[in-house]
Amino acid sequence: MDLEARSLQPNVKAVLLAKLREYKSDLNNLKSEHKRLASANSNQAAQDDLLESGMADAMSVSANQRGRLMMSTERLNESSDRIKESRRTMLETEELGVSILQDLHQQRQSLLHANDTLHGVDDNISKSKKILTNMSRRMSRNKWIISSIIVVLVVAIALILYFKLSK
Repeated sequence: MDLEARSLQPNVKAVLLAKLREYKSDLNNLKSEHKRLASANSNQAAQDDLLESGMADAMSVSANQRGRLMMSTERLNESSDRIKESRRTMLETEELGVSILQDLHQQRQSLLHANDTLHGVDDNISKSKKILTNMSRRMSRNKWIISSIIVVLVVAIALILYFKLSK
């Protein structure tokens, strides 16, 4: 692997060689740990130490995982509460919207009814105006007729008086 890493481009080569050194160091550490544990296998105290440290590590990992799990559960519960609150707000808003739409529908119906009534009143006013105009014309015509009859009668009386008095 060392030869393959050295034959690559310089920018990749430096990174790979550093990792390779790190892996070699880890391998050496693990070999020495293995040798130490193999030699200490006969020693019961060493086994107890190893088990205790493993248990302590497992307990600390378990406690750490438990803490993260509790935090995740708490965040999940908070998110659920926010979702429930948002849903409740959405339902209230929807109910309010439906109520407003019903009010608007009723107002529209009232306006349409008022519009129909207004058209009916407008038609009645137009008819009344025509009737009053016709009555006014008839009254005017009747005044002229009565005035004409009065003038004819006055002229007739004047002629009658003139002829009677002149004879």
